[in-house]
Amino acid sequence: MVGSNENCQGVIMASNVQGGLGAGGGKVTMGPNRRALSTINGNIVEAPAYPCKVHKRNGITDKSANGVKNPPIPIHRPITSMGDSCCFRKFAAQMATKQQQPTVEVTKQPVQTAPAKNESEDCIIIDAEDYKATSDYDPVPMFVQHTEAMMEEIDRMDAEMEMEDVEETLIVDIDSADKKNPLAVAEYIDDMHAYYKKTESSSCAPPNYMEQQFDINERMRAILIDWLIEVHYKFDLMEETLYLTVNLIDRFLAVQQVIRKKLQLVGVTAMLLACKYEEVSVPVVEDLILISDKAYTRKEVLEMEKLMINTLQFNLSVPTAYVFMMRFLKAAQSDKKVELLSFFMTELCLVEYEMLRFPPSMLAAAAIFTAQCTLGVLNEWSKTCEKYSHYTRDQLLECSRLMVSFHQNAATGKLAGVHRKYSISKYGFVAKCPPASFLLEASF
Repeated sequence: MVGSNENCQGVIMASNVQGGLGAGGGKVTMGPNRRALSTINGNIVEAPAYPCKVHKRNGITDKSANGVKNPPIPIHRPITSMGDSCCFRKFAAQMATKQQQPTVEVTKQPVQTAPAKNESEDCIIIDAEDYKATSDYDPVPMFVQHTEAMMEEIDRMDAEMEMEDVEETLIVDIDSADKKNPLAVAEYIDDMHAYYKKTESSSCAPPNYMEQQFDINERMRAILIDWLIEVHYKFDLMEETLYLTVNLIDRFLAVQQVIRKKLQLVGVTAMLLACKYEEVSVPVVEDLILISDKAYTRKEVLEMEKLMINTLQFNLSVPTAYVFMMRFLKAAQSDKKVELLSFFMTELCLVEYEMLRFPPSMLAAAAIFTAQCTLGVLNEWSKTCEKYSHYTRDQLLECSRLMVSFHQNAATGKLAGVHRKYSISKYGFVAKCPPASFLLEASF
């Protein structure tokens, strides 16, 4: 019987050919290894239906409308080689494994929306809560819960970063305009003030040093400072000189006992040293003796100068409130009136012994904040002020409230030298501004 060669088109084995294919046509005889097409077709069998679970969708099942079960659709695939048979068995094993270990689909509460026309009918939405109640499988895997917690943490961190970016945009670089000014030393100014901030605590007198003095008290110190403020104004000295004078007096009295008759001599000598350190034109000793009503001789002034400079170990380079004041005023972008009122607040604090417990940087920051509140500045103590002063608004409230109380009593108190100084046109009459009494309220 002659078989068809359609299964192996164009392939003629050499052992199966008898004779050649001449022009007149040769006879091709089938070899013993060839099978007839009918034999091959007889080996074709139907593949079993693929085992799968049918989900119900919208009330439609695998039964027809009249209750008759729809017959399965047979799948015909000829198994013509060993390789195809192995691939089929491997594929069937993988699908069976997936059937035994189904994946859990966790979804959030579905939103009531109209079904899309183009939505695939095979897309089935499974409610996670219903699945937990009816399914025999394990609850929601732990990695799903961890992923949700991680996403919440990422969202929180993104929100914080956005807030930080907003705050950074509100901070102004106060040294950008002075980069070409060599006198402003913009390259070193931040390092300098970081050093001032670090050393200010060791450059101040202890707040309770009066306890070791047996002949003087806080009231005598206040009288001396109030008088020196007037002397400073009459000699038309620099502002730095006044702050350094008070610092030298307190540091000297903290380690040296002084009788009350020599207290004024200590004040005059401290101003002489401060003038030599800060001023270009220094007052002569005779002028200081004259302004002290000739209570001391030249020799006594020079001897006290030697005692004081040796006691302080020649350490006159200390950060005072004036150093921080100029930096913070620049950060606050203050006008002239805020500047004058800030200095008025600070000089009121120089007279008060109880203000020694606050570092000079806090006194400067609180004075500017109090001045802004007194004048009704809209954006008082901005993010730029917080960055350069390292003080928040809440940290300054205690010191600021004390300044407001000093301002309320400045005009009526016995020591009114500061109030008189800032009540003239040269200082803008800032002492006559109404105090910011609302800062004293507990609700502020």
